[in-house]
Amino acid sequence: MNQCTSIKNPLKVGYVLKRYPRYSETFVVSEILAHEAAGLEIQIFALHPPLDGHFQDIIAKVRSPVTYLFSHDLRGSTLWDVFDKASYVIPNFWQKLEFAQGEDVHRLHKAIQLACIAREQNFTHLHAHFATSATVVARLASHFAEIPYTFTTHAKDIFHESVVPTEYASKLTDAAAAVTISKYNLDYLQQTYGAIAQKVQLIYNGLDLQRYEFASPQHRPAKIVAVGRLVEKKGFAVLIDACQILRERGITFTCEIAGAGEEELNLRQQIEKLGLQEQVKLLGIRPQGEVTKLMQSASLMAAPCVVGGDSNKDGLPTVLLEAMALGTPCISTNLTGIPEVLRHQETGLMVAQNDPVALAEAIAQLLENADLRVKLATQARQLMEQKFDIHRNAAKLRTVFNNATSKKEIKV
Repeated sequence: MNQCTSIKNPLKVGYVLKRYPRYSETFVVSEILAHEAAGLEIQIFALHPPLDGHFQDIIAKVRSPVTYLFSHDLRGSTLWDVFDKASYVIPNFWQKLEFAQGEDVHRLHKAIQLACIAREQNFTHLHAHFATSATVVARLASHFAEIPYTFTTHAKDIFHESVVPTEYASKLTDAAAAVTISKYNLDYLQQTYGAIAQKVQLIYNGLDLQRYEFASPQHRPAKIVAVGRLVEKKGFAVLIDACQILRERGITFTCEIAGAGEEELNLRQQIEKLGLQEQVKLLGIRPQGEVTKLMQSASLMAAPCVVGGDSNKDGLPTVLLEAMALGTPCISTNLTGIPEVLRHQETGLMVAQNDPVALAEAIAQLLENADLRVKLATQARQLMEQKFDIHRNAAKLRTVFNNATSKKEIKV
């Protein structure tokens, strides 16, 4: 028969990440685990090996294989040999190479490696996290391998001063679809990039709620907890100033901050200058299990996020979702997507950024009012179950993959 019919290949997805594993990106791991639980075939492609000395416990549960796309010696003869070998795997390779004009040669090399693997192993889709180097490589590999790609865009890759709008627009244009993790991001992208951003969809990050058992905060000690990288946008300097105000008001408390980063020395010096060594402790990086216990031992979690001097800001911190799922009431600021999850006096308390007085007042309110803690924590957990279940949200993402792949029909 000469009639053409459509063949729908089973979905096989390459996850493209800048580094894997990465301590701070538990949301990616949770997403992959949810896909695996649903039977999706995945292979992880990392542009670089890990740098972290500590890793979250759940990484050990990932079954998907990991391939590192290394790119070292790329002298002229070596690169030509790479191109020549690729031309036997990738149809019309030499004509397609013009698409990569102006791209970094190392990213191009990684993309060619990825495209060859995708062709040889029958991948149907590529998905990248963060619209930075991972999406650059996915975009190029998609072009060479003739399979669609999508990407999830978060915060720094949208707002940081280093973002080049024309480059971001090209990623949107060539992607089959894009996903972002808050309505704030979605509105910003559509206002900034116009019609091409209509393909961006909102899918919240999620949690495997079975791993986060709710516990009432009614009888917890007067402890504040904060979790995150020690960088400007997390606002931990504001939290330390708020702790000084609490001490001056005679309020008994302790504050424990878990994480590491470039601001650690400055924060330690701030604690010492204010004489808060007995009240405020920097714990360094802690495994996920310890972070969970830390959150459940506290009366509240503070996430006083701010806009950094480089325009960087959080999108929707995963630690907020984790604390809210566990029953730890949260205080945060009215930035980006945070108000979508932390609703003032309903699922948490909201204060203005860079306002240690307001932050201290909100902390005191929660430390002194157990009934309010229970009310906020209970309603926050309900919201997590309604909108932030990872299995439900990962299923939405698989629909995005399937829709993108179905547009690439194979004719026989």
